[in-house]
Amino acid sequence: MNEEQLNSCPVPNGTLIIIGGHENKDGKAEKKVQEGDSKPREILEKFMSLAGGENCVIEVVTTASSDGDDSFNDYLKAFTELGVNQIGHIHHDQRSEALNEEIIERVNKADGIFFSGGDQLKLTSIYGGTKFLYQIKQRYIHQKLILAGTSAGAMAMSTPMIFAGSKEVQQIAGEIKITTGLEFLKDVCIDTHFVDRGRFVRMAQVIATNPTCIGIGIEEDTAIIVKNGREAEIIGSGVVIVVEGFRIKESNVVDFGSDDRIHIQDLNVKVLAKGSTYNIPQINPPHL
Repeated sequence: MNEEQLNSCPVPNGTLIIIGGHENKDGKAEKKVQEGDSKPREILEKFMSLAGGENCVIEVVTTASSDGDDSFNDYLKAFTELGVNQIGHIHHDQRSEALNEEIIERVNKADGIFFSGGDQLKLTSIYGGTKFLYQIKQRYIHQKLILAGTSAGAMAMSTPMIFAGSKEVQQIAGEIKITTGLEFLKDVCIDTHFVDRGRFVRMAQVIATNPTCIGIGIEEDTAIIVKNGREAEIIGSGVVIVVEGFRIKESNVVDFGSDDRIHIQDLNVKVLAKGSTYNIPQINPPHL
């Protein structure tokens, strides 16, 4: 795809809210920031507000979760207490269930769709290539659909998508497993629980193997709001770490199969917090 084709790609009318997991749901501030207490339910309230306020129609997709009912009940309680009274629940355990045409009507009526946490590979394997996912993308691109994901639901929004690679093996080349995500953000890798679970090295490895991509690691109770497909703003009580690999000069990421620890030189790292903004590069790296 040449630059002219890239420039012709449609700018999404919808908005993404990508959450690092464990967002506040109970109306009490769980973390403190320098300015004082963080705002209770700030992220969920922002999602509701962008979706149209108390009269919005929300669909909560818990397919990634091993216990969809419990996951949904947490969000049902939180959104109900925020004043929303039209809250639907979508959960599929098998791909065949997601092929039901009736689900498309619910997608078309929703103002906001919220993907819960769990296992991101369930989301891609069940929804990849379905009319369900296609219609969500069409509404995100051409209408003002508000699309949110937390934890696994956030990680699935991007491509490449990490689906395996624990803290114990992240320092070994080739031990981080990636696949194609749901592709609401291309050439962007999302990782969640980023500070709390010490995931910086695994993101660095992903970016070293895909230097065209941007890595965005999001702390818990923290989110990025992405408008126009690239304009990101941070909300919540923690930080977002952006990892850029355009200037990498040397790494040993191709030495997979050995126990050698990974080394990478000249990563570019940004640490952002509430109120910070970041433009996601989409055509040329910023140094070209």
